[in-house]
Amino acid sequence: QVQLVESGGGLVQAGGSLRLSCAASGRTFSDYAMGWFRRAPGKEREFVAAVNWSGGNTHYTDSVKGRFTISRDNAKNTVFLQMNSLKPEDTAVYYCAADLKFLGIASTDGGEYDYWGQGTQVTVSS
Repeated sequence: QVQLVESGGGLVQAGGSLRLSCAASGRTFSDYAMGWFRRAPGKEREFVAAVNWSGGNTHYTDSVKGRFTISRDNAKNTVFLQMNSLKPEDTAVYYCAADLKFLGIASTDGGEYDYWGQGTQVTVSS
């Protein structure tokens, strides 16, 4: 069992920044990969970013490359998503997820993830 709790969402103007955090508990955090996904109103869930167990390998969807950075602090059991130069189209509920495959890669496939947080709302005004 893994529990994931996101925080850091909110309302920001276009061009602004937010930093999302996801605190994990229940399993050895440094053993598994983590991902961020989002769901905008009326749209399917989409992959945003992922990081492998060590933090040494990351993946991003094209629309956020150069603006978002995923990182993790294994000592604090936390994964982060730093979001800069935010755009109105980034508005969504953001979810963190855990892929419990031992020392797994940073998968872009939501189906590979075993546990999900409750989500945090990010709203970017124009």
